[in-house]
Amino acid sequence: MAKQLTIGYIGNGKSTNRYHLPFALKLGDKIKVKTIFTPSGKMDWAQIEGVHYTTDLYELLNDPDIQVVVITTPSQYHYELAKQVLIAGKNCVVEKPFTETSAQAEELFALAKEMGLMLQCYQNRRFDSDFLTVQEVIKSDKLGDLLELEMHFDYFRPEVPENTTSFSRINSYLYGHACHTLDQVISLFGEPDSVHYDVRQLLGKGRMNDYFDIDLYYSVFKVSVKSSFFRIKSRPSFVIYGKKGIFVKETKDRQEEHLKQFYMPDNADFGLDKPEHYGVLTYMDEQGIYHEEKVPSIAGDYSRYYQALYDTLIHGQVPEVTPQQTLLQIRLLEKGIKSLS
Repeated sequence: MAKQLTIGYIGNGKSTNRYHLPFALKLGDKIKVKTIFTPSGKMDWAQIEGVHYTTDLYELLNDPDIQVVVITTPSQYHYELAKQVLIAGKNCVVEKPFTETSAQAEELFALAKEMGLMLQCYQNRRFDSDFLTVQEVIKSDKLGDLLELEMHFDYFRPEVPENTTSFSRINSYLYGHACHTLDQVISLFGEPDSVHYDVRQLLGKGRMNDYFDIDLYYSVFKVSVKSSFFRIKSRPSFVIYGKKGIFVKETKDRQEEHLKQFYMPDNADFGLDKPEHYGVLTYMDEQGIYHEEKVPSIAGDYSRYYQALYDTLIHGQVPEVTPQQTLLQIRLLEKGIKSLS
């Protein structure tokens, strides 16, 4: 029988129960969820059979069976809790945004290295269907040399900024949502040559950051990461232009949509696109013949993050998300938000 990776969670809210547990438990032959720390003792989510729930953090941290602790609390607690986990001698995974400052992130990674531990950011959006499909289109080379990529992560939730009367950096829209898209860019293209930021408070100074438009330049290739709370109709999830063609993916990965409906990954069609969700690839081939075709979507699967975590901690493979990638992302977020207050 394969060796299991034993996990404990700090936090028992939406993040743990919607974006982590369904995918960790999917790998039940490789991963055991032993303990969940819930500070208030409140159980707003159904308890999972076989999992121990505790209000004593030290019970979790001092358990020799637990090999890795996953932190899913509100972002402002990530830094201090990650430090506690590392000092307790546990490997650690931290939800995004990882920390508020690059100095905090550097300190944590230095501590992890000193302790001989793995520290990693949870970047499950690397396994979004739309993002995986874009990667396959790029690999096909049907677009030719890449010129521009537009990535949109839009909502129509005006009540959120309207009901938020103060500014918070760690809880800004940039930190909370560009942490998805910027990581996707970094994982695919690495560090940009230069960056231009347009980060706004649409309701005025001192209010919530509710809009961003970031351009990252890689020589002549430009990647634009855009998002707003005030988009009553979302822009396409991805639009990528090359010298020979264009690929448009209108709709986003459907895993989150299904999770919100409590339609879980044990369903065979969980998160899968239907043909009407497929992106459209338009290009000229080497013979100058025009093509326009639908591209079946690659299946998204956040359990692939947990598979990679297992492979790192059990088999010694390179971490899915490296410290260098996380540090670069935090520095980009820092620079983008610095003009707001």
